Amino acid sequence: MRRTFDVRTERRLQVIDVTDEVEAALPREYDGVCTVFSKHTTTGVCVNEAESRLLGDIESMLAEAVPDDGWDHDELDGNADSHLRALLVGNGVSIPVADGSLDLGRWQSVLLVECDGPRTRTVTVATP
Repeated sequence: MRRTFDVRTERRLQVIDVTDEVEAALPREYDGVCTVFSKHTTTGVCVNEAESRLLGDIESMLAEAVPDDGWDHDELDGNADSHLRALLVGNGVSIPVADGSLDLGRWQSVLLVECDGPRTRTVTVATP
């Protein structure tokens, strides 16, 4: 089964907790694994804590790790930094599911990492 949901981002670099949306996309009483995936090359998906200061730290770390300018791809559309930041995060995660709910650790959340916003992004949740 495959379901999608959209997320509207507000800033160029932004981390958003999408755990509730992912869980709502799961089949009831399903046990197994789900894949959470972004088809966008300038967006990442990861699992981490959704504490507001940490979300800001993630944004700051990505901004510091990859400079905004000076990349060859910028000659095409000016967003090489966004592609490179998303590459560091990865475009998807696999998460265990128990009885229709994400089987995450106490402090874990599913995070969408926008690297080229603001945009509307589509997230896919797939189960076998």
